[in-house]
Amino acid sequence: MNLPAVFLDQLRAALPPGALLTGPGERLVYATDNSKREGLPDAVALPETAAQVQAVVAICFEHRVPLTARGRGSNTTGASIAAQGGVVLSCERMQRILTINSADRYAVVEPGVLNGELQAALAPHGFFWAPDPTSAPYSTVGGNLACNAGGPRTVKYGAARDNLLALRAVDGRGRAFTCGAAVTKNSTGFDLTRLIAGSEGTLALITEATLRLTPLPEARRGMRALYASIDTAAAAVARLMAQPVVPAALEFMDARAVELVRARGVALPEATRALLLIDADGRRDALDDAVRALQAAANGPGLIEWAVAQDAAELDALWAARKALSPALRSVAPDKINEDVVVPVSQVPALIERVQALSARYTIPIVCFGHAGNGNLHVNLLFDRSDARQAQAAEDCLGEVFAAVLALGGTLSGEHGIGLAKREFMRQALDPVTLELMRAIKAEFDPAGILNPGKLLP
Repeated sequence: MNLPAVFLDQLRAALPPGALLTGPGERLVYATDNSKREGLPDAVALPETAAQVQAVVAICFEHRVPLTARGRGSNTTGASIAAQGGVVLSCERMQRILTINSADRYAVVEPGVLNGELQAALAPHGFFWAPDPTSAPYSTVGGNLACNAGGPRTVKYGAARDNLLALRAVDGRGRAFTCGAAVTKNSTGFDLTRLIAGSEGTLALITEATLRLTPLPEARRGMRALYASIDTAAAAVARLMAQPVVPAALEFMDARAVELVRARGVALPEATRALLLIDADGRRDALDDAVRALQAAANGPGLIEWAVAQDAAELDALWAARKALSPALRSVAPDKINEDVVVPVSQVPALIERVQALSARYTIPIVCFGHAGNGNLHVNLLFDRSDARQAQAAEDCLGEVFAAVLALGGTLSGEHGIGLAKREFMRQALDPVTLELMRAIKAEFDPAGILNPGKLLP
């Protein structure tokens, strides 16, 4: 779109010198995210303060210019690209950790703080922030909150939304507001804090977040269980989640994933058709009991091998299979669709069976792995986008994967969000009244529809 000169002049006046980018090369840097989709913005704003964010939103509202908030672009659904042009507001210069309160176990941060940098700052105080997505070293807290990011620790500690106490934000009119409080119990009106978390920048722009912190465990112990079939591994997951010792992580790999990591030099018995990686953490003097309880739950039909890491080197060796998986996927095909669907834990075998059948029918390799304790599986469709047949087959297959997930009582996303990638499947996932209520909420927060338009809602 052709932005009026008066609009650009207002933005320049509201921002520090050099903080409005309009050159073609400068804008191109902000045109893609990890979904590989593209949306070239007409301008990029780099605010440094909450007041500057508020001013940018107010100016965009006045001129009805689309505005897309962005962290570091690690999103995999296209949620952080400028799908309709307009302005990208990048939070990369809002990187301050404002408060670490050990007594009340919270931290106050700006949205551009990197997850990994926050964890490093919290560690000397004896705390961590629970969300640990794979992208933690380079994804922002604001982006984590926008898509309700999780990671392996979610099974015990919850996702981003569960570890958020309060927000400062700006709505689609440019009005600043606060919601929540730095307390762990709060029953004062509607919970706007949790509503905004996971809304992918379609309701408001976060300018400050008060995060719930968790004490660092004294010790950690890793375990690996190998199974002769997916069914027996899934049954073990159900047993593991039904006993009192909650694992700190419970990761799953299907037969194809096992084959791929074996091909990359990770030694696994030939009979292995499924793999579980299990972590326990807590008091050092309680870990032996925890490991025994987890082993008792994991033991059952189909168990081939049980291994426990006794030190950091052995722990790394156990997780080598998981670390080898992403590079292995790239060796199968140049392109992939990675969806993070969720089903009830008891339905994991049924989902994998249906996915394998779809893989055979569409001749598209599909590899499943992920956070088994939540029933959150990453379903990876591997194909060559330059091959028109494969590209169409992958898109058609994806629709049937989502249909299978919903038929099993599941949902479209556990941590990646909806963005552009899954937007048109929302009509299948949610009933018409629910979607109508969501649209009404969107209209109240963003009456001009300028905040991340074209995302999430169909």
